[in-house]
Amino acid sequence: MTALKKTLGIGVLMGATLALGVSIGQASADQPRMHSALDHLRAAREDLQAADRDKGGHRGAALRMVNNAIAEVERGIAFDRRH
Repeated sequence: MTALKKTLGIGVLMGATLALGVSIGQASADQPRMHSALDHLRAAREDLQAADRDKGGHRGAALRMVNNAIAEVERGIAFDRRH
């Protein structure tokens, strides 16, 4: 690969990364509380998944509820963007 092609490829990759970062920044800036809630719910899901399984079924139930809450928040974000 020539140095020019390599440099051009790196430039294109950097430009795409920058564009993705800007679009993600705009997506999260439009509804900061909803995105914050989504981040917290995802962190809670990770904690529940990592917790010991012996909880009498309550850990599993909580995990299902958190997954449902994540889906609802995502639907709320999508709804707000369309209306």
